[in-house]
Amino acid sequence: MSKIPPQTQNRLPGLESELTPPAEHIAPTYRGTAKLAGKVAIVTGGDSGIGRAVAIHFAREGAKIALLYLDEHEDARNAERLIAAEGAECLSIAGDIADSAFCTDAVGKVVERFGGIDILVNNAGTQIVADDLTAISDADWRLQFGANIDGMFYLSRAARPHLKSGARIINTSSINGFAGNARLVAYSATKGAIAGFTRALAKQLAPAGILVNEVAPGPIWTPIQPASFDGETVAGMGEETPLGRIGQPSEVAPAYVYLASADGSYVTGQTIHVNGGMIING
Repeated sequence: MSKIPPQTQNRLPGLESELTPPAEHIAPTYRGTAKLAGKVAIVTGGDSGIGRAVAIHFAREGAKIALLYLDEHEDARNAERLIAAEGAECLSIAGDIADSAFCTDAVGKVVERFGGIDILVNNAGTQIVADDLTAISDADWRLQFGANIDGMFYLSRAARPHLKSGARIINTSSINGFAGNARLVAYSATKGAIAGFTRALAKQLAPAGILVNEVAPGPIWTPIQPASFDGETVAGMGEETPLGRIGQPSEVAPAYVYLASADGSYVTGQTIHVNGGMIING
C-alpha cells in the first residue's frame, strides 16, 4: 500500500471518507463461493474499517447484511453501495449500541426485515489515548466500555432468542487485550473483557450448537487510528510488527468469513490473531 502520510481526524470513531490513502476493504483476488448463501448477518460498525470489510466479504459470500453504525451517514451510504454491488440486500440502522433499548429495537428490525439472524458480528468500538491513568476521565472510561463491551452484551442478549443451532457470534477483540498498550489502558481493559465474554459465552451456547469466537487484529488502517493518535504516530503505525507495516481491512475480514461459514464448524471459544506477526506472551 502507499505510504501513510501524517494525518488526524477530529471526531471518534473517525470517518472512512477522510482516510489518505483509502483503505482496501476487499482484495481484487477474493472470490466468493456462496459460503454464506441465504444467511442473515448483523455487522456493527459496518459503515467503515473492519466492519465494512466484513460486510462486503459476507455479501460476496451470499449473505444479507444488517449494517449498524453510530452516525457516520455518508460512510454508511458508501458501504451500502458496495454491498449492493455484490448483489446483496442491506438494511442500515443508525444508533448507539451502548443504549440497551436501541440494541433491542435494532434486532427487532432485522428480524422483521429478514426473518431471522444467523450471524452476529460485534465489531463496533472506540478508543481514547491517555498517557497517564489520571488523564482518563470517568466519561472517557464509560464511553469506551459502553461502545466496546456493553453494546456487545446488549446485542448478543437481544439476538439470542433468534439464534438457532449453527448460528455464529463473532466479536472483534484486539492485540491490546492480550499485550496491553500503555497509551490505551481503558481500551485494552475493554478488549480483555471481550476475551472473557467470548470464552464464557462459547461454553454457555455450545450445547445449543451456537459458536462464539473472536478476531484480534493488530494495527489496521481504519478511521479509528487518525481519530485517536497524533499524525506522526499514525504515519509510523505498524512498523513495530515483524511484517513492518500496517494491515488492511481486507486482510482481516476473511478470518470472519472462516468463523461464520461451515469451514469453522469445529471452532468455538477461540481467538484468531491477525496482527502482522506480533507475539502474544502468556
